[in-house]
Amino acid sequence: MTTLPIIDPFFDEATFTVTYLVSDPVSRRAAIIDPVRDYDHRSGKATTASADRVLAKAAERGVAVDWILESHAHADHLTAAPWLKARTGAKVAIGEHIREVQEIFKKVFNAADVSEDGREFDHLVRDGERLPLGTLEIEAIHLPGHTPADVAYRIADAVFVGDTIFMPDYGTARADFPGGDATRLYRSIKRLLSLPPETRLFMCHDYKAPGREHYAWETTVAAERAHNIHVHDGVSEEAFVELRIRRDATLAAPVLLLPSVQVNIRAGNFPPADANGTIYLRIPVRLAA
Repeated sequence: MTTLPIIDPFFDEATFTVTYLVSDPVSRRAAIIDPVRDYDHRSGKATTASADRVLAKAAERGVAVDWILESHAHADHLTAAPWLKARTGAKVAIGEHIREVQEIFKKVFNAADVSEDGREFDHLVRDGERLPLGTLEIEAIHLPGHTPADVAYRIADAVFVGDTIFMPDYGTARADFPGGDATRLYRSIKRLLSLPPETRLFMCHDYKAPGREHYAWETTVAAERAHNIHVHDGVSEEAFVELRIRRDATLAAPVLLLPSVQVNIRAGNFPPADANGTIYLRIPVRLAA
């Protein structure tokens, strides 16, 4: 009989993000996927209540955390990866194409300390690479489009999809960030939806589609193929790209875009402190002509 992972979700309503603790019930080894570091943009205060809850659940289950997995460099929340790493000894992993994202945003923030080779992370996963998780395996699936570096993580019958696709009644991720591409997103989604119909898909975000009163983050390949409002079976690449570009043009930037990206390309670490001992985040300003 195939061992299935134990999956504990943690929903952060402030950023609409779902973090997962995924455990192997046989070996009691675990991974944390897309952890959130709480950040108040108005005060500049960073706290760890969300990450504390994940560690508390890990302790309750009696599991040891081997991996902290990032699906991409998030633009809507700061990652708690380094804080969790310090407390668990886990390795922080992200897709190898994070180097492209670092190259783009190092220039945006004039961030001399940021590498362009991903050295801030412990491990850069390749498409198709398999990582050990006790008696289970974690398979990395490169899904570019939202960003060049997006990956999903497949563990037994469950796939943690990052920001590639959302619940069927909400649709798909935007593709207008630097390095994003709607055509690549469509092809990535089609690859994801070529998995067996019963495959469980776990979202990184949910925003409650109009008419739905509760948050949701688990669906299946079959449900997405039948009902996804942007990319159900029968939607052509051309039609999807036109829809995605049109929709993206109406979307505002995420509230935490600027602080999130400059922290997350550093694997969740803040920029070096200035000479006065204070850490600062940079906000590029574009003056109107």
